[in-house]
Amino acid sequence: MNKVIIFSAPSGSGKTTLVRHALQKFPQLEFSVSATNRAPRGEEKNGRDYFFLTPEEFELRVNRGDFVEWEEVYSGLCYGTLSSEVERIWSEGKVIAFDIDVCGGVNLKRLYGKQALSIFVSPPSIEVLRQRLESRGTDTSEAIQRRLGKAEEELAFAAQFDRVIVNDKLEQAKAEVDMIITDFLNNNKAETA
Repeated sequence: MNKVIIFSAPSGSGKTTLVRHALQKFPQLEFSVSATNRAPRGEEKNGRDYFFLTPEEFELRVNRGDFVEWEEVYSGLCYGTLSSEVERIWSEGKVIAFDIDVCGGVNLKRLYGKQALSIFVSPPSIEVLRQRLESRGTDTSEAIQRRLGKAEEELAFAAQFDRVIVNDKLEQAKAEVDMIITDFLNNNKAETA
């Protein structure tokens, strides 16, 4: 059975750090590169971090049905999972690892059902999340405020995921990820919390 592991979280919760850890720990996982219509930030590279599409290209691909799922995460800012990326990874016999926004994670879990393990990574508090976003130094204060407002909405979705990991102590969160993924890979269906 083709399997997928979905990591979702409010921005700044440490989701990407946990995804990178899982990819190093489990060689059978392959990262699904999402598409976006935003410009690259910092050291991001096309095809590695995201497939960077113009807004027009993104809309064209939506209209062609090229996406398994997509969301307008912020006004005018879209992210999605290309069907071609899912097919590529499964054709290699790998388990797909998604690092995806919360609504996208809920949609993928609904789509893949028992084939999917969905993990919600939660910050210990909104205040800790604020500190993490500020220390990244990649966003303006307005963008941080927007992300914090969205995070409060996203936290309400945690119960729709199979597992919730509170990322307070990174090593403990990594150990939880290891245990949850090992159980999922060794079973034919995702356990529910």
